[in-house]
Amino acid sequence: MTDLVTAVRSGLAELADPAKAPGMRRYMKSEMPYLGVASPERRALGRSLFAEHPLSDVDRWRAAVLTLWREARYREERYLAVALTGDRRYAGFQTPAELALYEELIVTGAWWDYVDELAANRVGPLLRAHPSRLTPVLRGWATDPDVWKRRTSIICQLGSKEATDTALLTHCVEANVADRDFFVRKAIGWALRQYARTAPDWVRAFVDAHPDLSPLSRREATKHL
Repeated sequence: MTDLVTAVRSGLAELADPAKAPGMRRYMKSEMPYLGVASPERRALGRSLFAEHPLSDVDRWRAAVLTLWREARYREERYLAVALTGDRRYAGFQTPAELALYEELIVTGAWWDYVDELAANRVGPLLRAHPSRLTPVLRGWATDPDVWKRRTSIICQLGSKEATDTALLTHCVEANVADRDFFVRKAIGWALRQYARTAPDWVRAFVDAHPDLSPLSRREATKHL
């Protein structure tokens, strides 16, 4: 675990481009500085290092993720922590027990670049695999004081298609329909727009039945209808 964390930090430092870093930080409105490592190079580094430094069990995997995340000095370290959570070698570690890990990353990350990946590609698959365990939790997240947990509850089914739990989607949207936060309103529109690819009639009827949807949510939901 320590070898992987050290290799990630060294690898990022070698790829750093100080000229790019300020612009990346401004674009993301980030308090944490960037090293200036572009996304393609960062992803390639992650693939290489994750293959070179395999982790033998879930405890080491979780420890590596949390060390990279909690001790990060630069945003790219956190991006690779998130990437490590989704590495295919550790697909077997994806159980409801890891929801606490993702909750920490969502709440402490508190920005869309982290949260959207975790919501759609970590929490969402867990929900589909373990609906009886995850559904009550996500119903609770829909009314949580933390805006990023609420956003997660709304968009976690982006990849569910025919497996979308419409009762859960309805609950999460209705619980937040009056919220004026941009990221919540955008999430509502995004979730409905995505499901409209699978069930356009359902989304059209939902929008018609909810005149209290914000203009942003409504516009996004009906974009392709």
